[in-house]
Amino acid sequence: MKDYYAVLGVESNASFGAIKNAYRKKASEFHPDRNSSPDAPSQFRQVQEAYDLLADEIRRNEYDENRRRSLLENPLETAQQIWTTYINKVLQ
Repeated sequence: MKDYYAVLGVESNASFGAIKNAYRKKASEFHPDRNSSPDAPSQFRQVQEAYDLLADEIRRNEYDENRRRSLLENPLETAQQIWTTYINKVLQ
């Protein structure tokens, strides 16, 4: 499971305004027209995907419920995915 909050760099209890601001910042940073990095298009798509889900209240609630369930049902795998996402963000 992707950690869309980590993709945008916001907390899981972030307001819609904070999510929107983080999206704008990340989208500007990774937009292929502004960033010549070879992985910029894929990062831009991840940011767009995260915003699309988190900006929709119903989809966000479903995602949050799945995150809670995943952490309870398979904590080792979920923790590994979260840490991998976090470490990748720190090393960029």
